[in-house]
Amino acid sequence: MRRFSQKNHLVTLNEINITPLLDLAFVLLIIFIITTPLLEQSLRLNLPAGGPDKITVRKDQVRTIEVNPASGYVVKGRRYTLIELEQYLISEAQRDPKMAVYIRADKAEKWENVHNVISLCKRLSLTRMDLAETPPRR
Repeated sequence: MRRFSQKNHLVTLNEINITPLLDLAFVLLIIFIITTPLLEQSLRLNLPAGGPDKITVRKDQVRTIEVNPASGYVVKGRRYTLIELEQYLISEAQRDPKMAVYIRADKAEKWENVHNVISLCKRLSLTRMDLAETPPRR
């Protein structure tokens, strides 16, 4: 009788319960079925190819407009209103058609004032415009 119980014990060791393995396989299958359609959705974009190799701007072509809450619009240390700034940009654009405008704004500044400068540059067809990311050198 003892031999029989040992043999029965060996038989139970040879059997593997595959129920947890099947549960894992089904869960992974469901996850892949749900996420695959989400991965296939994309936007069709026609991206421009090429373009100018490198646009260089000389320092004398740059006009930096600082926008801050205390002093309004400042160019080269001089304060301007929006109308005065427009006249200044018109005269500078006539003097140098390749002029570039950098707009530097205080982080506490209202977006409306920055938007006014951007709109002004667009209205005057100043296409070489960028937002400056570095603090001014003093």
